[in-house]
Amino acid sequence: MIPKSPEAVTTAIFPGSFDPFTLGHLDIVERALRIFGRVVIAVGINSAKQSDASVAQRIDDIRKAVAPLPGAEVMSYSGLTVDAARECGAVAIVRGIRSVADFEYERNLADLNRRIAGIDTVMLAADPSLAAVSSSAVRELKRYGYDVSEFLP
Repeated sequence: MIPKSPEAVTTAIFPGSFDPFTLGHLDIVERALRIFGRVVIAVGINSAKQSDASVAQRIDDIRKAVAPLPGAEVMSYSGLTVDAARECGAVAIVRGIRSVADFEYERNLADLNRRIAGIDTVMLAADPSLAAVSSSAVRELKRYGYDVSEFLP
């Protein structure tokens, strides 16, 4: 790995609801940090979505999970992701891809974000050992009393 000079540090934003923040999310952050010097994990506030944990709780959990990772930061935002990207100085949006369906969905968003804001999206394929782990699956397992700790940082 080529060390980056302070002037070369670039920022990416990794947006999502992160309800909860899984080992798959953490893996994407760790790998994105190898490409970008700073990754801002942006917890989206969407009043139309029912969440198991408050935004404050999710931010706290994520901060604990990424505390050992220099360059990882956490923020919340509402509105368009491209506006949050501008706010934190991001040059790219990072997204994790687990399947072809994820790719199609994310590619459409990436095309729109580039068109309206000129920001590119970097898609990282999920680690195969984590590809089946999604926040919604973890929430569902938790609702039925399953110990989900093996999926969380």
